[in-house]
Parts: sequence; C-alpha cells; structure tokens
Amino acid sequence: MSIYKKIAKIGSKLFSEHKLFKHGFNLSPMYKRSTAKVIKVSSDLLHIRIKLPISYKNRNYVNTIFGGSMFSAVDPFPMVQLMNLIGDDYVVWDKSAQIFFKRPAKENLYADFDYSEKELEDIKKQVSEKKEIEIIKTTQLTNKEKSKVFCEVRKTIYVADKEFYKQKRKNK
Repeated sequence: MSIYKKIAKIGSKLFSEHKLFKHGFNLSPMYKRSTAKVIKVSSDLLHIRIKLPISYKNRNYVNTIFGGSMFSAVDPFPMVQLMNLIGDDYVVWDKSAQIFFKRPAKENLYADFDYSEKELEDIKKQVSEKKEIEIIKTTQLTNKEKSKVFCEVRKTIYVADKEFYKQKRKNK
C-alpha cells in the first residue's frame, strides 16, 4: 500500500472523500511541483477541475507555460479518479499518454476530468466479460471560459479484474 493510500485511509475517518481528494492532491509534494491546484471535486468524485496558473515557476524560455507543467498537471487524474470510483476489485494502471500542444499558453489554464455513471457501468461490464480492457480518456487544458484549447492529453488506462491480474502475473 502506498503512503498516499495509507494517508487516505486514515484521513477518510476525519474528512469526506472528495475533500480529502482535493486537499490531499494540493498538499502532496509530487503534485505541488506541477504548479497546478485542484479547485473543485464533486462529492461523488465524478467531476474534478484543476487550475494551472501561469507563474515564474512554470514559464519556459519563450515566456509561456512549460509543456512539462501542462502534462504533470493533468497526468494523475484519469487513473486515480477511476481507481477511487470503481473500487478495490480492479487493477487500474496508466499505460500510455500522448500530448498535443495546440497553442502557446500565456494565461491561466483549466482542465476538467469527468466520468459518468454509465461510463463506469460500461467499464465494469467490459472487465467482467473480457477480464482486462484499455480505455482512452482525453483531457483538454483550456482558458477559464473553455473557448480556447491550449493542449490536449490522451491517456490510455489499463483496467483489469484484480483476481485475473494476479493470476496473469503469477503465470509469467
């Protein structure tokens, strides 16, 4: 069990899951270095919103937001959010990522991470049938009004039945 899972387990006795999720990310050293902040987490964890403010900590040589900051700001959420939504009967891993820069960012950026109840049901159904699947989640970094897209990140996420995964690892 990771240190973050241990903290979450203890913290869940004191705080609601969505508040723990928000403040846990904002306080964790690995996420703080991205320079982004989680600004909203719905009580059901189906929606998360982050803000990546432009600052001296993330400006690059041409005075725009460094691409690495853009990627690290969005990187953990599709996987960690899904893990928390579908529960401990599944193995969830990031498998790959692609980043597409659309325009230079000279302003604060925002990103939304969403799962629907139907999407979660479909994932669970596919895993029960196939034992392991891959899904693709696409996240856009935009301005506050969502009228300009600065960057798009596509994450491929592996999801498997936990018992199937253990057996598969054992057989290798």
